[in-house]
Amino acid sequence: MATAVEPSPPTQPRTPSTTGGLVLASLLGAVYVLASLAVVLYAIPTIWAENVTPKLGGAMVSKPLLIQVAVAALVGLWYFGTSLAGAHPPKGLRGGIFLMISTLFTAFFLGRAAGLAFGGGAGQVAAVVVVGAVVFFAFRLFTGARGPRWMVSLEEQGWFHGHTYKRVLGRLIRRLTILGILLVGFSGVYSLISQGTLPDHWDITIPFTEKPEGGLKTFRLLPDFKYTAPLLLAALTLWVAYRAVNMPMFAEFLIATEAEMNKVSWSSKKRLAQDTVVVLVCTIFMALFLLSVDLFWGWLLSREAVGVLPSRSQTEQKGGPVQAARW
Repeated sequence: MATAVEPSPPTQPRTPSTTGGLVLASLLGAVYVLASLAVVLYAIPTIWAENVTPKLGGAMVSKPLLIQVAVAALVGLWYFGTSLAGAHPPKGLRGGIFLMISTLFTAFFLGRAAGLAFGGGAGQVAAVVVVGAVVFFAFRLFTGARGPRWMVSLEEQGWFHGHTYKRVLGRLIRRLTILGILLVGFSGVYSLISQGTLPDHWDITIPFTEKPEGGLKTFRLLPDFKYTAPLLLAALTLWVAYRAVNMPMFAEFLIATEAEMNKVSWSSKKRLAQDTVVVLVCTIFMALFLLSVDLFWGWLLSREAVGVLPSRSQTEQKGGPVQAARW
């Protein structure tokens, strides 16, 4: 006897997960970014100071040329890095590079702090434990589902690309917002430069590295810090000012704000002067009215027939100021 068997639906081929590829690409990108920063911020200034500055006769001529060379090298490395990433890099790559660099810096500075806090063998153990804990949790994060989701989310927020958002809308308020951010950021940069609190170089002590004459060895993390730090802060201010007005949520708020401001009916100069006079006159009359009411109630309540407040004669007899009676 033949029976009808319902055929099972064909199995859909599973698409391979891109989590591992995104994490690996982010790690390689972080290494490339750190290497590029080391070349631009450390290698070029060091070689320049040893070989070029003495021939140019001083820093007044050498520093501007050094800044131009460093900027040119940074642009070249950036173009080379984008060509390595390809025309269609994995989604979330920029956010992943940022998270990877943040993790590496966190592990380094926390391990250094633990080593300096304890010192000796205990410091070495503490540094290894702290760095191992950071690396372990970072590995669990990046290899799980949350890490790639954070990478994609960071990139979708728009901080790591130069795309604009509805550039023809809300131009006036966007420009004013950019101007406000630049004023705040550049004021801080000017304050750092004018106060002269920045050191010439950024040197950090390295634990477990004893000098023969005593003390810990130092590592020059960033040469010419008093010049490099203001430039980096100024560049960061420019980038934040540009990206803030192009983030979808904030840009929509600015666009809606300008649309509402365009609906406001502004008064003419003559009407504004008239309204100002009316407000001032009403304020003066209200102040005089409240003064008269205060004087009247003070006079009435200080009468002997009422007795709520002491009279002037009673106050003069006691030799003190008029005080309100407690209820």
